[in-house]
Amino acid sequence: MSDDIWKRDEVDSPCIKVCVVHPTARICTGCYRTMDEIAGWSRLSPDARRAVLADLPGRKSQVATRRGGRKGRLA
Repeated sequence: MSDDIWKRDEVDSPCIKVCVVHPTARICTGCYRTMDEIAGWSRLSPDARRAVLADLPGRKSQVATRRGGRKGRLA
């Protein structure tokens, strides 16, 4: 039996199942999408999904500030 019927040719979600929303940036700290992008992902066209994916690397700096751990204690 083949699963070919379940395969789709669409842009995959960048979700890594670490769903934590940054309190001020309102961006998921796992995939860097906004809440609107996450909610509407299934309705976006492939081109719109690619545009979102292209923007994600630039958003990392908005939410990637560490506040704790050893480095925070030594500062």
